[in-house]
Amino acid sequence: MTENALTPDEALATLLDGNRRFVRGEREHPHQDADYRAALAPAQHPFAVLFGCSDSRLAAEIIFDRGLGDLFVVRTAGHVLGPEVLGSIEYGVEVLGAPLIAVLGHDSCGAIAAAQNAMATGTRPPGFTRDVVERVMLSVLAAPEGMTKADSAVEEHTRYTVDLLLDRSSTIAKRVADGTCAVAGLSYQLSEGNARLIASRGLKTG
Repeated sequence: MTENALTPDEALATLLDGNRRFVRGEREHPHQDADYRAALAPAQHPFAVLFGCSDSRLAAEIIFDRGLGDLFVVRTAGHVLGPEVLGSIEYGVEVLGAPLIAVLGHDSCGAIAAAQNAMATGTRPPGFTRDVVERVMLSVLAAPEGMTKADSAVEEHTRYTVDLLLDRSSTIAKRVADGTCAVAGLSYQLSEGNARLIASRGLKTG
């Protein structure tokens, strides 16, 4: 395992600082020049694993104003978890030494909307889209007014994913327990561009 110089709390602060720059329109575009690209080629040391929805409006390095080598990004529709996803996140934490896992949910989520529609109509989408929808349904059911208020379901699903990472992965749970990693659940607003902390495991603040 490669140790990162940042603590979990410092990693989250770095991530959110970049998002504030993005919201203000004052992006610095760090780590995107040719010299840095060449220096980074032998090895990577990302300060965060970003596990988010595949939505095309959530380009991680843009909305957090980061560059090459900063984020180890894993994305699935509705940020649903499966073995390959967990393995990828564990790699970012255990092998690359990232001190933070950020779970990124967002408003106007198509997976949430599809789950709400499936439950309201009693129909399921075809193909493997059905698997995504079925994994989101529990969060829709658990959220206050989850069937009618998408934002409530989105935040519940983000919190659920944070907890599921620790429940499913002994590697992640161990790193959180020994203080070398934390998991943060973030809610992103598409129109405003801001990300806010709504859940955390292992952070000293927030």
